[in-house]
Amino acid sequence: MNGKRPIVELRNICKSYQRGNQNIPVLNDITFDIIEGEFLALMGPSGSGKSTLLNLIAGIDKADSGVINVAGIDIAALSEMELAGWRAANVGFIFQFYNLIPVLTAFENVELPLLLSGLSKKEKKSHVETALRIVNLSDRLEHYPGELSGGQQQRVAIARAIVTDPAIIVADEPTGDLDRVSAEEILGLMDRLVHELGKTIIMVTHDPRAAGKAHFIKHLDKGVLNAGPQADF
Repeated sequence: MNGKRPIVELRNICKSYQRGNQNIPVLNDITFDIIEGEFLALMGPSGSGKSTLLNLIAGIDKADSGVINVAGIDIAALSEMELAGWRAANVGFIFQFYNLIPVLTAFENVELPLLLSGLSKKEKKSHVETALRIVNLSDRLEHYPGELSGGQQQRVAIARAIVTDPAIIVADEPTGDLDRVSAEEILGLMDRLVHELGKTIIMVTHDPRAAGKAHFIKHLDKGVLNAGPQADF
């Protein structure tokens, strides 16, 4: 990818969960890089470990073994407090069901990640307005989630994800709750974030149409990674 460096490096990642007395393996010896400015889709059947891998990259969960470097930081070496601060500064999250707070306006929802940032009120306002402008919602600043369509709510969620200018954006089924037209709009917006703003996006999806927007597709099956085809972009 034009000589760009890896922004995510995963080496020999293993993860399992305990269910009673039983140890359930979820990921087995996962090793690959994600290049800065890349749009990667993770696909696979339910229970294949896609969301677990996404959570490990985002620092929400910790691997049993292996190394995860994100933007030069070994996140496994961070304490829980350090990890929380790292996530807030470096990771933007997009969820299937938006996760907006219904009693807050679009502006206030997008502002949330900035509340502990140390920015001035004027700087926060500028960041929020810029993020909402990027997702074409400058005319919906004072609207509440219940006053917005599903596609508009997801665009607010994307604005919230990019407002801190994160190193990576992780998206878990971002079009799973949208109709086809709205899904296409969201995928087009994510494509713009990559091509125009140079963002790195890692997306979990079951939808081949959504995966087709990515630069690369990787398939997980029973915790084992199989490199998929390079997508057209």
